[in-house]
Amino acid sequence: MSSALDHKNATTPAPDAGARGAVASLLRMRELPVLIALALLVLVTYLINPLFLTAQGVKDLLLNATIIMILAVGQTLLIITRNIDLSVGSMLGLVAFGTGSLFSAMPDVPIIAVFVIGMAFGALLGAVNGALVTLAKVPALVITLGTLYVYRGLNNAWAGGKQYFAGDRPEEFGALSVNTFLGFPVITLLAIVVVIAVAIYMSGTRPGRDLYAIGSDPDAATAFGIKVSKRVFLAFLANGALAGLAGVLYASRFNSVGATTGTGMELTVVAAAVVGGVAIFGGSGSVTGAALGAVLLTTITSSLTALRVDKFWQQAIVGVLILTAIIIDRVASLRTAKKLRISEARNV
Repeated sequence: MSSALDHKNATTPAPDAGARGAVASLLRMRELPVLIALALLVLVTYLINPLFLTAQGVKDLLLNATIIMILAVGQTLLIITRNIDLSVGSMLGLVAFGTGSLFSAMPDVPIIAVFVIGMAFGALLGAVNGALVTLAKVPALVITLGTLYVYRGLNNAWAGGKQYFAGDRPEEFGALSVNTFLGFPVITLLAIVVVIAVAIYMSGTRPGRDLYAIGSDPDAATAFGIKVSKRVFLAFLANGALAGLAGVLYASRFNSVGATTGTGMELTVVAAAVVGGVAIFGGSGSVTGAALGAVLLTTITSSLTALRVDKFWQQAIVGVLILTAIIIDRVASLRTAKKLRISEARNV
């Protein structure tokens, strides 16, 4: 009896083993540092300026992060595959001005149709990038740097000096950025749905997991039968569709759209993904982390503005965050590679 009891005690895990495992998993989360930094930032700003967390203040924080969140999700699909799209700001600008033009030409067009048309327009622009990258076999950095200027030039030629203002759009379209549900702006809830949907796709489907395999080792992915070019092309197309969605929401959120809409936004989007734990070298990261990175960056800007810090320091802090995220990711990668080599040596 004693022997059997001892055996049972020896094989039964300690009561707190599960808790320790859960804590260890939490500490390994790539998104944890972003969450901690965001919480500390909000807390410190609130202690200095209590008006920062008023109902309107929180609403403004969420609205400011919404569009960058959607763009960061699309960018993550590409960075994970060792690609990048520097033209997202220009794509957003084209779709946003196109949205204003559509309402001007067809004031009674259904809003759902506007979203469909905007996302289709963005998908077309993304497909052009994807085709050039996959067919020409030219690095995405080079291709999308070129299309950044091409798309911006098209927008300049199309818009000229013309702008569309809030009064040129239907009231219910502008209300998307004003109305709330359970305290959340409607467009922010839409962004959260996008994040959840893409996160499930990335972790729960074969095509989503293929993107990680491509980013980890493209040659190995090809050897395992993954259609690398097809997957990368579809990632560019999806990124374009999300940029189109962001362009439509931009037209709803802001008072005017014109030739310069979206200028410079691509750098903030890439920064959000990298700060959110998406490895710039590909193969790891999550859209959830990228979305949190977007919230962190926009909150930094709002916090420093609330504290009346010079805009130069806002940009400097963002730059430091990007460098820190890249260095941490690189150090983690080197440590992982070292552990693998040691493990292989022991097995031999």
